[in-house]
Parts: sequence; structure tokens; C-alpha cells
Amino acid sequence: MPGERKVPPKKDAGPRALAVLRLSANGKSSLVPIAILINGKFWDAAAYKADPIPMALEPETVYEVERTGNSVGLFTVQSALHANGANAPVPWLGTGDWRPTGTESSNKPAKAEPVPAGLTATDAPPRLTRNPAAASGAATTGSGTPGSDAKPASAQPPAPSTPAGPSSSDEPPRLIKPAPAPPSSTPDPQPPPDKTSAPSGPSTSAPSSDKADAKPANTVNVPASDSGAKAANRPQLRRGKPVEAFAEEEIPGYSKPGKTASNTDKKTDTKADPDLESNVQIIPAISDASSSGPHSFTFDLYPTEEADRRKQMSDLAQNDLRAYINARTKATTTSTATKPLHPATKRTTAKPQDAVFENVTMTAFDLWNTNTAIIVFSADAHMPLPSNTAVAGSMPQYSILLVAYPDIYGNLRKLHSTVTDKFHLDMTPRLQLIDAVDADGDGRGELLFRETSDGGSGWVIYRASTDKLWKMFDSLNQE
Repeated sequence: MPGERKVPPKKDAGPRALAVLRLSANGKSSLVPIAILINGKFWDAAAYKADPIPMALEPETVYEVERTGNSVGLFTVQSALHANGANAPVPWLGTGDWRPTGTESSNKPAKAEPVPAGLTATDAPPRLTRNPAAASGAATTGSGTPGSDAKPASAQPPAPSTPAGPSSSDEPPRLIKPAPAPPSSTPDPQPPPDKTSAPSGPSTSAPSSDKADAKPANTVNVPASDSGAKAANRPQLRRGKPVEAFAEEEIPGYSKPGKTASNTDKKTDTKADPDLESNVQIIPAISDASSSGPHSFTFDLYPTEEADRRKQMSDLAQNDLRAYINARTKATTTSTATKPLHPATKRTTAKPQDAVFENVTMTAFDLWNTNTAIIVFSADAHMPLPSNTAVAGSMPQYSILLVAYPDIYGNLRKLHSTVTDKFHLDMTPRLQLIDAVDADGDGRGELLFRETSDGGSGWVIYRASTDKLWKMFDSLNQE
């Protein structure tokens, strides 16, 4: 079109992987891959380029663990473990080195040489010299003459008149400056040999064998990708240095690809979800080679404001719970043709009772970087228990999740509401908030939830707008 401004296509910054770090009470850590962003589209990280292991769990891949956008440590993948069961809720796990922020790497102490360079294994005290040629000559000549317990002649500085005799063992070390040599007869001293450079002389096969022995023993022979891309053109996540060798962590129900599972691992129950245990911490982690760094999404409410917002969110949750119960009651009530016994009697409508909330959590995030609080409210609810204890044990339990933000007038604007129970997980899955994370790398935060339905458990990523929550990724219902 005439006058149309051509917008250049946005350059792809490379893959960006999202995972969660599981920290158990005994200190063990493992990584669960969730999603990987390629060309603006999310894919399941547990299945993307899994030949034989997913790209998100390749060795030496570094993940930055973030809590509410703030970095809390780094996790370097060492190996990938596959579930032995066919229907495991978490098919792949990554094990490696977890280092929280502020902890230094455990470097091994330097090992001293048995004999310092320029000295021989004699009983004589050491003597310092400023002639580099003398130091190199001492290392090459040595004390090979039998019965000689003094230093070699090449290591002794030249004396101007009479040569110095052998020193006694009780004499302290001295610094002797050699006499200047004539410029015409003696060549200029050469610089000291570099320890890092290769030694001069005929080459042997020893260096090649050392390099072959330096390769890790657990290197996985990765075949060619099914997409036809070569290893050089394959996209990579954030890479780091190889982690130090450590003992492999044995996780029940998981083993390395190609390794035969034992009968005990095969009998492990794969229906149980270890991520939902109360003693396991789940923290999001990001791996991106072109990341601009973490960004905090924390929003602190004042104590008085927090109490008011909690009261408003509780009222909204009560209304949504009543609407859910009334809808289920109308759906299960059957119409009868029986007429009422007292048609003239005036019925009085009782005031609806409020539900009892338990395990109430309310968290505020600044996802838009505009100092606007996105409030996430979750709770477990049940109706007031009747006096009959037999009926009280059969009362249904409800789970509610509410997301809202205050408008310019201070009123809460509801973005998302989910109310369900264990009998209707097929229609409305249960959502559990994990944290706020920048999943796509645009600087704005998204909400990561744990999803539980009758078909299993998975992960959901939502983006908050001014009207609703938009689903960006769903591991159970992938499009």
C-alpha cells in the first residue's frame, strides 16, 4: 500500500525454558521441566526434542531460580532421569548442582608440589637467585653425582673472585646477587619458561591420552535430531561450566534413559504427585541465554490496606461460592408434580449462611510494572457443620481461587474465579498458585499455577490483562 510503513520482523532471541525446582526437607533438589518458548510459541519441555533426553535437561544447562522474580540461586543440570512408569505425572526429572545465592562454590584446595621449582631435595637451606637461567639449569641438572650433598654448580650464583664452598645445614638462607656478565660473551637471559605452555621436544602420545581420559564417563551419545538440524545449528539454552562430579541421586521410580529399571522401581506408584506434598518447596526457574536479568514482581500492601483487601476478597469469594452451590443444587433437583400441602402458607426465606474458609492465602504482585496490585486469593471452604456428626463427615469440600485488582476508585475488579470440588474436577480443574514469573521474557510477569483434574496434574501459565486472565500454556490441554 502507498505510504505503508514496513515494520521489520522481530528477531528471535532464542529458546527460553521454564521449570520448577523441587526442594525436599532432606535437602535434595530436582528440576521439573514445564515449557519452552520457541519462536513465540510454548511447547511442552518434557517432550521437546527428547532424543533421547529433552533439550531443557541437557547437561550443563543453567537455570536461574527465582522467587517472585528475585534470584535465589542457580541450578546446573548434570543428568536427566526418566520415569519408569508409563503414566507418571512427572515423566522427566533433572538432577544436578543447586547453589543458593550467597554460597561460594566448594573449590578444592590447591595441591602443593613435592619440590619447588629450582630447588633439589637436599638438606641444605634454600637459596634465592635472580638469574632465571640458573633456576632452569638447576631443575634440569639435579644432584646426580653420588656423594654430592651440595647444590649443583648451575644453581649457584657466580662469584667474582673465589668460589663459595658448601654451606652448613645451620646457616640461614641468603639472597646473593650474581655479578654482571660481559655483554659480548654471555647471551641475554631468557624469560622463565611458561608452565602453561607445552614443553619443547619431540611430541608423544601422552597429551592425547590425557585428553581422552578427561572426558566424563557419563556422556550420553545423543543421536541426530529428528528435525534434520545439525548439532551446530541446534538452539541452546543458557550454558555453564561443567559441574563437579558428585554421587548420583537415586529417586524412586526414575532411572537414566537406556538403563534397566529394577522390579522395585517398576512397582512404584506413579499416580502420586510428589509436587503436591506439603514438605516440598516448589520454586520457578528460568533458563535463557539472552536474558536481561531477573525483575522483582513483589508488591507490599500496608497493614491497614491488607486487612481491607482481605475482607473484600473474602466477600467476593463468598458470593462466588454461593452461586456455585446454587447452580449445582438446581442441576440435581428434579421437578415433581406433587402440590404443596399448605399452598396458602407464606414462606420466609432464611438468610444464606456464610461458608467457613480454611487455608486462606492472599498474595499481591506487581505484574504490569505500574505499581498496580494483582491480588490472588485462594482458600478451602465448606458449609457450617450441622449438629449431626454423621452428616458432618459427608459435607463437601470446595476449593476457590480468585484473582482481582483495584481500579481507580479503589473497588476490586475481578479477573478470574474458579470454584470446584473433588466431584467436578473434570469440568473445572483445581488451581494452586505457584508464583509470578516472566515466562516469555518481555519484562512483565505471568502467573504460574499447578492444575489438578480427574485426568492428572499439570501446569498452567496465565497472563493478566485489564479484563481477564488469558491462558498462555496448558500442559494437560495443549493446542
